[in-house]
Amino acid sequence: MPRAVDGTRRSRRRKKILKAAKGFWGRRSTNFRNAKDAVTKAGQYAYRDRRAKKRDFRRLWIARISAECRNNDITYSRFIEGLNKSGVTINRKALSNLAIEDAAAFGQVVATAKSALNT
Repeated sequence: MPRAVDGTRRSRRRKKILKAAKGFWGRRSTNFRNAKDAVTKAGQYAYRDRRAKKRDFRRLWIARISAECRNNDITYSRFIEGLNKSGVTINRKALSNLAIEDAAAFGQVVATAKSALNT
C-alpha cells in the first residue's frame, strides 16, 4: 500500500498553525516546527492574560476611586464599608467612571456612604 505524503489532513493542520503564527518574528512564522511551539506558547500567554486583565482593571478602578475618595475626606475602605451599610450596589467600574466624569455625583455617593457610617 502506498504511503500518503501530501495528505490533506496534514497540510490543513500545518496551514492552520502557520496562519495562527502570521506576524511572528523570523522562522516562527514560516517554519512549521518552530511555529507550532510559538503558537502553543502564545495560546498559554493569551489564556493567562485574559484572567490577569480582569485583575489589572480592578486595581486601576480601585486606585481611581481611592484618589477621588481622598478628595472627599474619606478612605477607600471606609467608603466601601459605608456603601455596603447603606445598601448601595454599584460596581467599581461604574464608580470609577463616575469619579472621572462627574465629581459632583460621586460626591453625593460619598455623602450617602458617610451618612451610613455615622448611623
